[in-house]
Amino acid sequence: MSHRKDTDYLSVSARIRAMETRLLNRDRMDRMIEARDTGDAMKVLTECGYPEGGNLDAVLAQARAEVFRDMASASPEPRLVELFQLKYDYHNAKTLIKAQVVGTDPQRLLMPGGRYAPEKLLEAWHREDLRDCSETFRRGIAAAQSTLAETRDPQLADLILDRTCYQEMAQLAKDLDSAYLQGYVRLAVDVANLRTAVRVARMGRETDFLRQALLPGGNVSEQTIAAAHGEALGDVFRSGPLGKAAEAGARLTQPGSGALTAFERECDNALTAYLAASRRIPFGEQAVVGYLYAKENELTAIRTIFAGRAAGLDGDTIRQRLRDTYV
Repeated sequence: MSHRKDTDYLSVSARIRAMETRLLNRDRMDRMIEARDTGDAMKVLTECGYPEGGNLDAVLAQARAEVFRDMASASPEPRLVELFQLKYDYHNAKTLIKAQVVGTDPQRLLMPGGRYAPEKLLEAWHREDLRDCSETFRRGIAAAQSTLAETRDPQLADLILDRTCYQEMAQLAKDLDSAYLQGYVRLAVDVANLRTAVRVARMGRETDFLRQALLPGGNVSEQTIAAAHGEALGDVFRSGPLGKAAEAGARLTQPGSGALTAFERECDNALTAYLAASRRIPFGEQAVVGYLYAKENELTAIRTIFAGRAAGLDGDTIRQRLRDTYV
């Protein structure tokens, strides 16, 4: 269990506050959206510390790797970075399991950014030797493989891996003895469950399926969410940070009731608000976690802007798809 003090983070917090000035803020986003061409849009990224030229995917992957490496070495508690690496590991686990079933090569679908480098994970997978991976990760893969073999239902296998991913997140926050991280994980579980409830309702699926899909460990219990129907979801979350998102989602619980864009944005904005509030704290683990989240958010925004430009979308439509910024 970690017993780091806030004062242990004085140096890295000061560095981060300086680096935050280079984050992609709303003004820079607008300039990218309105840029004359892709080259001019890419130039805005150089102000944020990204290298000039090169393939966008490669540039963003390199930026993520550098941020993770920098924060792991600069932080008194390197494992804080794992909170944001886990999702890439579990994406890769899903990819490996499904590729094995259908007999395809998973390599091109594996994502960098996790605790385990894709090429090393793939090699270990082929050797059937995942001893260097966490025990929880190995157990989740084994359970997902068994379920997929028995049911031939990849959705059920994904649910097992999603549950295991959030289990690892919660355990990490507990191991680090961080109330701040534990609060973030509980909110992240609530966000995942609210999204699941809205999607299951739109699909017209039965409550039993929803109960199976919901994750434990949130501020709102799975039982409370499963008992709510349609607009009642708004009542379940109204008093908490997901109130606005739940109201938007409740209006979309009928099949064909509209796009989920605004609802998804409000879900992400709730997480951003939780972490951005910590900027008022001068030093501590909050600075590291907030900056890691801000960079992940930034990479998503960059992809959204360039994808929108490539699709020929107008500026206002692209802006509607962007989340609140950390700065």
